[in-house]
Amino acid sequence: MSAYHLPGDPPVPLVLRRSARAKRISLRISALDGRVTLTLPTRLPAREALAFAAEKEDWIRDHLARHPEVVEVGFGSEITVEGRLRLVVPGQARGVRLGQDEIAVGGKSPARSLERYLKELARDRLAAASDHYAAQVGRAYEKLSLRDTRSRWGSCSSAGTLMYSWRLMLAPPEVLAYVAAHEVAHLVEMNHSADFWAVVAQLYGDSTDQRHWLRAEGGALHRYRFGP
Repeated sequence: MSAYHLPGDPPVPLVLRRSARAKRISLRISALDGRVTLTLPTRLPAREALAFAAEKEDWIRDHLARHPEVVEVGFGSEITVEGRLRLVVPGQARGVRLGQDEIAVGGKSPARSLERYLKELARDRLAAASDHYAAQVGRAYEKLSLRDTRSRWGSCSSAGTLMYSWRLMLAPPEVLAYVAAHEVAHLVEMNHSADFWAVVAQLYGDSTDQRHWLRAEGGALHRYRFGP
């Protein structure tokens, strides 16, 4: 995999992927982070893929203009925590202090400190929600893990392992709770049948708004970058 750029102001980073299964050049822009990827046949010269991207420049730039702007987390930046926008400011002491409208971070590397804090907070919130819902269905999960997943907000394995995206800590609390109920429901029904959704409704109630929020707003949670 190689990185290139589409010239212009500003230049657009391009990722070229070669695939033995590709018959022609294809173009994809990630809905999560705006990454522009060109997939091309193994033997096709890179210059042909770059020429293809140049032909699609107007479409690419128009699409990126509608994409949520990337936020490099640091002092002076704003980030949503529990669905509320908060300003990152220097703290008077070490550690992180979460306020109503601000997040005070001690030290000189706020991005890393804040990322660690949010992961710890996400684990506490998701473990509490998972324990609550698991008790309601009378099922125990094996373990709980956190990842920075892009394709899903959570999963439940056949062995009873629950996995969640820690970025759910950035979403409104009711969205985090819904995802926990959704995954715990898989301890009862390992599918998405009518019976499964009946368990979700039993645990959480009507989740229409929360599912709509994830479809419409969830991708924007990935716009926050905490370092390279």
